[in-house]
Amino acid sequence: MMASKARRRQRWCTQPLTPLMEGPDFEVQDEGSKKESSWEVIREWFRTQRGFPSGSFSVSPYGSSVPAKGPDLRLLLGVLGCPLSPIPLVNDPIHLLHIKDIPIETSTAHYIIQQYLAATGCLKQQKCMKNMYTTGIVKMICCETEISSGKNVKTVGTRSGENGCFVLWQMSPGMWSLELVVGTNKVIAGSNGKIVWRHTPWLGTHAAKGPQRPLRRIIQGLDPKSTASLFGNAQCLGEKRIGDDECFVLKVAADHAAVKERNEGPAEVIRHVLYGYFSQKSGLLIYMEDSHLTRVQSPGNDTVYWETTIGSSIGDYRDVDGVLIAHQGRTIATVFRFGEESMQHSRTRMEEVWRIDDVVFNVPGLSMDYFIPPADIFDGLHSP
Repeated sequence: MMASKARRRQRWCTQPLTPLMEGPDFEVQDEGSKKESSWEVIREWFRTQRGFPSGSFSVSPYGSSVPAKGPDLRLLLGVLGCPLSPIPLVNDPIHLLHIKDIPIETSTAHYIIQQYLAATGCLKQQKCMKNMYTTGIVKMICCETEISSGKNVKTVGTRSGENGCFVLWQMSPGMWSLELVVGTNKVIAGSNGKIVWRHTPWLGTHAAKGPQRPLRRIIQGLDPKSTASLFGNAQCLGEKRIGDDECFVLKVAADHAAVKERNEGPAEVIRHVLYGYFSQKSGLLIYMEDSHLTRVQSPGNDTVYWETTIGSSIGDYRDVDGVLIAHQGRTIATVFRFGEESMQHSRTRMEEVWRIDDVVFNVPGLSMDYFIPPADIFDGLHSP
């Protein structure tokens, strides 16, 4: 009965379901004239960008940001709002993984993750963390787009930005709920452990295709145990200097079968890889980067590739009930578009600065009923 009431409460607008798109999500048309495919919208957005004269935008002095326009803000929220990690969490606890008869790169990664758990205090933490509540603020900035045609390079757009805030709830295993408000737009996303969904004002409610994967915001310093589990099958690639820190570099990648499940119409996901940079001095995760490559090949059009790279600097670790939690960071995302035959390519850079205001573990009364997907999702899944 309670679940039924929750579903009725969460019913927003009934719209045809389309898979959640983790890459650029451009919408430049009126609400009543949406295109059938999200990738057609992307292609139309870039046609519009190419049509702008280089001097048609005013850039604010000293690099300060001005309010983001509708398409820019939707681009920011589509890429940086609620991206997912490349792979699901590893089911086996990290401390039970055996290192005998496995490659040295994997056993080294296991050792680094053990040091990370020890550095964050998770190994000494006896109290079971059943759930988590987090609030924070963000500032998203959409920078210029570079469009190159052979020898000619044109820059369009403005360094426009918007301030926002978010509330995040998490409950083990794999349940989370996010509300993110930036400017005048609100993105709501969540997972009940089986289904990942998202709702935006311009495209309605969407279900993610493929395996159930954790929210990227959770693994970038908010939940060390989930981060450690994500890198449970990682490989150590070696060492690299990030700022003043010498780091171990760990890599995890989505396997072919899992990537194939995420294909949408003419859009085929080629690869999705995540890199974690763990400080040799502190043992903490200080930088994380993932790279997502998609090929779009629709009838009558050239093949186009989209590569989205998201890199996050993570810092300001503070003790919360015996666990070190990262309280601020900066994320830079780049969307690179190129073709097999065309000489033209485009690169758009965007940025997010985030800060955590409050973290609370084991919130009384939080239950599975708080993570029920909207009724739209159930209607779509149960329809013949």
